[in-house]
Amino acid sequence: MKKLTKYNLIIVVINTILLLMPSVALSEEADRDKDIEIESDMMTVDDAKSISIYKGDVVMTQGTLIIKASELTVREDSQGFQHSTAIGKPTTFKQKRDGIDEYIEGRAERIEYDGHMDKVHLYSKASVKRGNDTVFGDYIMYDTNAEFAQALSGSTKDENGSNIKKRRTRVIIKPKIKN
Repeated sequence: MKKLTKYNLIIVVINTILLLMPSVALSEEADRDKDIEIESDMMTVDDAKSISIYKGDVVMTQGTLIIKASELTVREDSQGFQHSTAIGKPTTFKQKRDGIDEYIEGRAERIEYDGHMDKVHLYSKASVKRGNDTVFGDYIMYDTNAEFAQALSGSTKDENGSNIKKRRTRVIIKPKIKN
């Protein structure tokens, strides 16, 4: 059995995080061709600024993708790319993975999607679960183009700016069940 060096362990952790992150390539391919349906208590649309804001028990669905938030802001940039910010305590998403009976689920207080750069950012009390494996952090980012993921955590400070408690990222990897 090969001994895990510090370098090999870092590679294993990075690859594990990559496997846990939501990815356009991993999501249900047919979802992109489905209608987007958004339900909320209130909606504001500003066509001149290409922005729409939905507030109050927001539920957005597109195929197998479900996003739930207190507020959802969607804007389209001048090149036609979609950008969105979902805010809630928590904001959640769930989507079926392409070709298998498995879902990716995430939650955070704020989730941002950059359609131009194809990046998903989860902020504050963030977690992403794929199958039985989960990653936790204060901030989780996934870049689908570069196939790069990052999970970070910070520290709590007192009123003088001194660190009180350092928070850490955490990954839970469940053993695969052999048939």
